Amino acid sequence: MRKKNTCFLFLCLQLLVFAVSAQTKKLKPGFDKNEFLELLKVSSRQGDSLYNPDLPKPQFFEKVYRSNVMGLANRWDLWLSHDSVAVISIRGTTKESVSWLENLYAAMVPAKGQLTLSKDFVFDYHLCDDEKAAVHTGWLIATAFLSKDILPKLDSLSKTGIKEFYIMGHSQGGAIAYLLTAHLLNLQKENKIPSEIIFKTYCSAAPKPGNLHFAYAYENMTQGGWSFTVVNSADWVPEAPFSIQTTMDFNTVNPFANAKKEIKKAPFLKRITMNYFYNSLDKPTKKANKRYQKQLGRTLGKYIRKSLPEYISPTFFNSNNYARTGDNIVLYADSNYYKLFPIDKDKIWTHHAFEPYLYLCNKYPSISDYRLQNKK
Repeated sequence: MRKKNTCFLFLCLQLLVFAVSAQTKKLKPGFDKNEFLELLKVSSRQGDSLYNPDLPKPQFFEKVYRSNVMGLANRWDLWLSHDSVAVISIRGTTKESVSWLENLYAAMVPAKGQLTLSKDFVFDYHLCDDEKAAVHTGWLIATAFLSKDILPKLDSLSKTGIKEFYIMGHSQGGAIAYLLTAHLLNLQKENKIPSEIIFKTYCSAAPKPGNLHFAYAYENMTQGGWSFTVVNSADWVPEAPFSIQTTMDFNTVNPFANAKKEIKKAPFLKRITMNYFYNSLDKPTKKANKRYQKQLGRTLGKYIRKSLPEYISPTFFNSNNYARTGDNIVLYADSNYYKLFPIDKDKIWTHHAFEPYLYLCNKYPSISDYRLQNKK
């Protein structure tokens, strides 16, 4: 009898372990094309109405919440699956001028600091520890407003047992998804979000969110297959914003740090020649960087204040070295693709829309396809 009780108790413990394991391991690391396709369908529902009614609808998720419009025409949706996985779906650029202004407000700010958005809303943020890391100001403002609404929902869902979240955004929504992910992961690091919550991020058709040092930090905090950047090779948006690399953007130890000092050691005529060549390469990029900061920072900041009257313009980071961020999944546009989506310089959004991304992703090899190829 005692032996039967022991076996029964052992069986119960095994079932309990299995149940807990099943509950906490729905999200797996690594790129899954079917997972991304489903999230792309979720993202396509961000509009108030479908621009293309033939776009396929999500199969496994249902929308349960849509936020009000906030910040610079930003909005997010919450979707839930039958097995209690949530999607934080971030809207991309709209037709409103303020939404475009957010994209153009591309001067950088440090990846750790404070934004004063109004008298009663000061956004303290800590996206990473690297003091050389910087991010896009417009999308950081969007992150501030969205996170203010997302965090209470995250807390409520966590208390009901929902611990796994996709973060999904297409276009501008993808750019914001980077910053939101970094913000949430650092709040988790500071014990302000429960450690058992899992985030997996897909940034679709996303422009570059910050400089190379932010990219390094972001990829480090999401390493192991927890964040992906999915791009159509024919899409121009992931190539934006403009990027300028100067000698100031390198790591502290670099050959340019002591260039002036070393040039001074050279003989007079050689020193004149070396100074000329060095300055001809160094000064134009720094001048362009200064011009971009002025136009895309201080000038556009005046227009930002028309939408956010109490906004205080921050001190900008002296860099415009935007870099691709995250684990990149390239959906490569081949000759068959261009037969369906031809190049037309008058139609600049053709390759950025959901249809080409759905088409290319359906052609992308799955894990099982890779296994078959390896067997051959």
